Amino acid sequence: MTKNILAEFPDDTFLLESFLTEDKKHYAFNLIVRKYQERIYWHIRKMVVDHNDADDLTQEVFLKVWTKLADFRGQSSLFTWLYRVATNECLNFLRKKRRKFMLPLHDVAKELSEKIEHGAYVSGSTVEKELQKALLKLPDKQRVVFNMKYFEDMPYKEISEILQVSIGGLKASYHLAVKKVCNYIAIENI
Repeated sequence: MTKNILAEFPDDTFLLESFLTEDKKHYAFNLIVRKYQERIYWHIRKMVVDHNDADDLTQEVFLKVWTKLADFRGQSSLFTWLYRVATNECLNFLRKKRRKFMLPLHDVAKELSEKIEHGAYVSGSTVEKELQKALLKLPDKQRVVFNMKYFEDMPYKEISEILQVSIGGLKASYHLAVKKVCNYIAIENI
């Protein structure tokens, strides 16, 4: 979803004020979902790979948003808060998946890599699939940083607010992620 499409929706201040008004609550929430659902879905999808998991997590995120939005203090933008909720849900999901199946990081990456290669909802060129497989080799938090910076072109300041990490730490994490991805792709293509 491009920023032009987002401009078609009311601004977040209006949506939040409307949500706090009992007779406008459902309407405002519906607009929030419509405004951000696609971006949240793709953010999650890049982390969990599988369409069904991403779809379920997106629904869980918006259920959590429904229950917690009245407590939102506005210390960050709504977009930042939504991304923080979605990111935490992804990281928790991946952590639970490892514990549930007692899988180390490598085995979860292998499982997700198989979904990239053979998944019904995964498309893309060989190069795109190799990039996705390389990203699975990264630690989850490093992968989140890479996805936000590389694919979504978010400024470090915004990523810092979402992940609640220093900008310097993010830059270092992104730089390391890029090096690891380049090394992985170079090794795979030798």
